[in-house]
Amino acid sequence: MAKPNRAWRSWRTFRLMTAILVGAGQALALADGAGQAHGWLQALCMGVFCSLLVKELKVSDASKAPRASLRAGALLGWCFAWGWLSASFWWLYIAMHDFGGMPDWLAVCAVAVLSGALSIYYAIACGLWVRWMQGIQGSQWHWKGALSFSALWTLSELMRGQWFTGFPWGAIGYAHVDGWLSAYAPWIGVYGIGALVAGLVMAISLSLSGDSGKPPLYATLQSLAVVCLLLISPWAWTHLQADWTHSAGHAQVRLLQGNIAQDEKFIPGRGVEDALTWYAQRLQDNTAPLVVAPETAIPLLPSRLPQGYWQTLVERYHQTPQQLALVGVPLGSEQQGYSNAVVSLGPKDMATYRYDKHHLVPFGEFIPPLFQWFLRFMNIPLGNFDRGSLQQPTLKWQGQRLVPNICYEDLFGEELAAQLAPSAGMRVDDLDATPTVLVNVSNIGWFGDTVAIDQHLNISRMRSLELQRPMLRATNTGATAIIDHHGRVQAQLPRFTRGELNGTFEGRSGLTPFAWWAGRWGLTPLWGVCLLVCLWTARGRAPRQP
Repeated sequence: MAKPNRAWRSWRTFRLMTAILVGAGQALALADGAGQAHGWLQALCMGVFCSLLVKELKVSDASKAPRASLRAGALLGWCFAWGWLSASFWWLYIAMHDFGGMPDWLAVCAVAVLSGALSIYYAIACGLWVRWMQGIQGSQWHWKGALSFSALWTLSELMRGQWFTGFPWGAIGYAHVDGWLSAYAPWIGVYGIGALVAGLVMAISLSLSGDSGKPPLYATLQSLAVVCLLLISPWAWTHLQADWTHSAGHAQVRLLQGNIAQDEKFIPGRGVEDALTWYAQRLQDNTAPLVVAPETAIPLLPSRLPQGYWQTLVERYHQTPQQLALVGVPLGSEQQGYSNAVVSLGPKDMATYRYDKHHLVPFGEFIPPLFQWFLRFMNIPLGNFDRGSLQQPTLKWQGQRLVPNICYEDLFGEELAAQLAPSAGMRVDDLDATPTVLVNVSNIGWFGDTVAIDQHLNISRMRSLELQRPMLRATNTGATAIIDHHGRVQAQLPRFTRGELNGTFEGRSGLTPFAWWAGRWGLTPLWGVCLLVCLWTARGRAPRQP
């Protein structure tokens, strides 16, 4: 085979650079500088990438080099994913360099390597897509192309979100939290929305491509009709039946935001004293029926607190039966193990409630095997916490049932759905014991005043849409907010300020379709559908002509 000339190499380099740039644009769609998500921008960026991928397919069909086409598609997919993921969580650099003391060059390399490793999933997906689509023509080329790309892309998202503890931050579905497609969230969740977008964008890209393999006119019109139908359907459903859940009554809440300096938060005599003093005063002076303090608001084990500190708070709430506090605090001992927990302070006749974090953060709350060397480069109090169970009891208060989640646990909608799933023997319509409100306590001050705060807020909003439950967010530096069951922010404190957010929320009972199936089977149905589509595409290809 002849070597490509200089012009061809330049054009190929241009396409790879374009893929990186539009990938970065897709990251911007998740949350811009003002915190807004832009579904149209995500679809546009992915549309440019799909056009590049379709062009690669045409070149591969012409060259008839299967292995080369697989490598070319994989490289293009890797570049797009690397640009997208690097721009999505570049702020990890701040935690490692500014707060962890890691050399700047090493922190940059760590983010680049992490993004590159996670991009391999998408590289494999795009390489397989180009390889499988070789030789397919006519309407099959159009429909199989769209469906197989959607399935392969979604499998990549699922792998990234679930394998090796999972890191699903930045999934493309979050860009549509404010768009029409958000109406699909109670049905198919954020991964399902991502699958819809990937399939529709690829269908349009295939329809608009100009080549001998272009599908006939009727296929193009069918594609546009499907796009219109999928855009109109959620709007129509929202107006016909707005909610899958029903009201469980209203309640009042006060959310605390201490704004403890992250570089001093765990330093005795400085951040520790500041946190202990401010939160103790706020908890003592509280007048709201429910008050929530963020993750590790009390940064010490109860056994290491100043004498009488914890007992004073316990006795204060024992004496006020109309008030309850939820406080983030580490618990445990060297013998029993440690946990990142939320505990209740409440009336004397009420048992103490405790929630232990289930989904731990790699390198933040546990060190994976073979990575102890990582500690040498960090100056962060990395923990080695024990994992709580997936389904933990709810807390009944003010006629509501609360269930906490800590920090990035709200990225895993299938795990929150498991909390809502009826227990064994419970009738489907007997949902009195399921949570009516979600409570997120976080501390993402590790990442500074960056887009990470806005991205996390949009993630919580998507969980409210999927499960149609309000989300109460108490954070150290932001975004402390009250989100209703439609994913709308009802009230919010300015970030990096110290204050209290007072408001009212409406609890919800009942199950959305997503909560029903994801609560029972997790994301297994999505895995199954995507694998079946891939099998259909791989086995249904016509043999290549010699």
